[in-house]
Amino acid sequence: MTTKEQQRENIFHTRCNVEGKVYFLITNGGSCTNVASTFMFERLDLKTMKHPNPYKLQWLNDGNELNVTKQVLIPFSIGKYKDDVLCDVVPMHASHILLYRPS
Repeated sequence: MTTKEQQRENIFHTRCNVEGKVYFLITNGGSCTNVASTFMFERLDLKTMKHPNPYKLQWLNDGNELNVTKQVLIPFSIGKYKDDVLCDVVPMHASHILLYRPS
C-alpha cells in the first residue's frame, strides 16, 4: 500500500471556528455525506432547512433508525481558510462536524 493510499484511510481531527466559537471537526474518507450535530446548530441558533431528499440513517451502536429531515449551512474557518458547508443534521457525539473526503 502506498503512502497516498494509507492517507486516504486516515481520519483527520481538527478544531474549527464557527461564529466565534471553537468546535471539533472530523474529515473521514469513509463517510458519504457532511453531517453536523444537533447540539452545535441548536447552540448557535443556526437556521435549518428541509432536506430535499430525507432518508433513514442506521446507527451501529444502538440499532435504531434515525430520520434525517434537516440540513444546515455552516460557515466555518480553520486558520485563514474560510468556507461554508451544507450538512445533514443528526444527533451525534463523536464530533460537532463530520465531513466526507472524496477519494
